[in-house]
Amino acid sequence: MSRSTQSPTTGAAAKRTDTPLPGTAAPTRVRLHSDMTVGPVRRRLFGSFIEHMGRCVYTGIHEPSHPSANAQGFRRDVLELVRHLGVTLIRYPGGNFVSGYRWEDGIGPVQERPVRRDLAWHSTEPNTVGLHEFMDWLDLVDAEPMLAVNLGTRGEQQAAELLEYVNGETGTDLADRRIRNGRTEPWDVRLWCLGNEMDGPWQIGHRSAAEYGAVAARTAALLHRADPALELVAFGSSFPSMPTFGSWEREVLEAAGSDCSLISAHIYYSEDDGDRTSYLASAVDLERYLDAVCATADHVAATQRRRETTLISLDEWGVARAGDGAVPEPTGEDWPIAPRLAESTFTVVDAVVVGSLLISLLRRTDRVGAACQAQLVNVLGLIRTEPAGPAWLQTIAHPFALTSAHARGQVLRTAASGPTLATAKHGEVERVQTVATWDEDTGALTVLATHRGQDAPAALEVDLSDLDPDLELTEALVITDEDPSATNTADHPDRVLPAPLAGTTLSDGVLHANLPPISWAMLRLHRPGNRDAQRVHP
Repeated sequence: MSRSTQSPTTGAAAKRTDTPLPGTAAPTRVRLHSDMTVGPVRRRLFGSFIEHMGRCVYTGIHEPSHPSANAQGFRRDVLELVRHLGVTLIRYPGGNFVSGYRWEDGIGPVQERPVRRDLAWHSTEPNTVGLHEFMDWLDLVDAEPMLAVNLGTRGEQQAAELLEYVNGETGTDLADRRIRNGRTEPWDVRLWCLGNEMDGPWQIGHRSAAEYGAVAARTAALLHRADPALELVAFGSSFPSMPTFGSWEREVLEAAGSDCSLISAHIYYSEDDGDRTSYLASAVDLERYLDAVCATADHVAATQRRRETTLISLDEWGVARAGDGAVPEPTGEDWPIAPRLAESTFTVVDAVVVGSLLISLLRRTDRVGAACQAQLVNVLGLIRTEPAGPAWLQTIAHPFALTSAHARGQVLRTAASGPTLATAKHGEVERVQTVATWDEDTGALTVLATHRGQDAPAALEVDLSDLDPDLELTEALVITDEDPSATNTADHPDRVLPAPLAGTTLSDGVLHANLPPISWAMLRLHRPGNRDAQRVHP
């Protein structure tokens, strides 16, 4: 196994911290009970996002001339990393790109496909990778598709035709065209996004809430005529900072909520303003954002006398840094193919924040129906690649892979008490943020914790006496570093890896751990004799 694909959870690959950290006087105390649940761990929470933007597709997942390329031109090294991450759901083909996209451009013989200008990213789109290629790639990584339709420059008719092409049985023009293009069985895609960021003036085909709500309602009704069981995502606000946030969700759900079981939300966080303390507490803002969207959705449902609960599709979320290898966004007569856009190199701090955001997604599993980290490769990616060169996992990939691998069963409410931190943006926040998942069938408990403090270790005590006092400690891992700005690069892909968390103990039904400053930890326990629960590879 190459260094870039070695399991980060094994001791051989990990950077060890053999000297136990000193404890602190004010521990965070957590008590767990199997009856105190938030809801099931939704596998769709561990989704990602592929857009025809920058190098996400071309020289990202697809590079026919690469030494590792398979017969379809997909990079095998990237495939291995995606499988390792445990990505369950992938949104495609955008993003801003979808608002000017003609899905018909990406079907049929590749040599006959048109080359188009992509007005969203001022690039040239060769259409070498289209619908069939993407769906074939999904089969290789064993992930579910979330397809987005163009409601920017197109509308309900083209969305219905795409649905017929994708899901239709033989005997109609579009279904038979799919068969002629090499796919006999319908793909049976269940989850569909109705447009992208239509509230944003930057969006091709930008619309008002009333305009978008009307076209979304017409599209949803038409798609449901073909298949009433489809899960449809109405588009919410691009960001909570949008001036129409709240009112946009209300108008859209009043128009289309009866046909849409989810509403989207997008959010990105960055340390570029230098406020690290607030950045480490970004998950507090995420939870408030999600709660606000839920409140609006519940209000609309109540006024319309609807009993169904609208879930959130957080189909773009992540962290961002100024791109170290990026070129300026193309302008003028420059229409390149796959320019280097938004290619951030992420740090230990970013990894801790991503781990913290994942904890918040689990804490809101009762209302978040799907989530897509943005994006999967190169563009703010979990994975980075070089053309004709290596592929490697960024620091932020490790908490994602571990959470996807080991969060199972029910999310438990963590009744926690402990010290707090003052932040400029979010007020007083928990110094140590926690969540736990409990799989009753296998007897596996996973505790996730983020230590947001920067000056000293933090003690964590988890009382298991109301859960199962006979549990045994399986594994304790931490992501941290003496240099919070440490990164993984092509030359040093394993600079930052999860390491054993020294000094973690379990005694008298209480789990004790010392969390280093700026750290994310995973603690796993199991019933005695449960060998399956002791498996450490994601």
